[in-house]
Amino acid sequence: MMTVPIIIDFEASGFGQGSYPIEVGFSGRHGEGWCSLIRPEDEWRHWDTQAANIHGIPREVLVERGNTPQFVAEQLNFFLGGRTVYTDGWGQDYVWMALLFDAAQITPKFKLNDLFEIIDDEQMPNWHVTKEQIAKELCVARHRASSDARVLQLTWLRTFDEAKKLAV
Repeated sequence: MMTVPIIIDFEASGFGQGSYPIEVGFSGRHGEGWCSLIRPEDEWRHWDTQAANIHGIPREVLVERGNTPQFVAEQLNFFLGGRTVYTDGWGQDYVWMALLFDAAQITPKFKLNDLFEIIDDEQMPNWHVTKEQIAKELCVARHRASSDARVLQLTWLRTFDEAKKLAV
């Protein structure tokens, strides 16, 4: 029986060294979403204007409205504890998750895996086209964590279903 994967996504202050998580969101097994802005720690200074233009979150908003790393890490453990969660940017998202949980001084109670571990070869030919189509269907205009997670989850589901139909 197929289990719908839980997809998580992190947005960050930049694309390279010194960047830190600014938003995290996930899409659960039943499509339920959760998202939180993350208030930067004092030592988290890196800010890339190109990244900010992509996600559309000014640093001032993070400082004013973001939740503390401790609160965000506790919420993630509450919702995701004991589960395996997937991301399409494992290398980056693992680092940002580690920074978040390190700042919170909490251990993650869920496992983060690479989404591409559960994408069959039959799903890949239509992956990018399907992903773009779903983003248009959902009217996703901005690059944000929870909407990105939902688009990835629906892309996995649709390409999985299409691959199974072709196999019959």
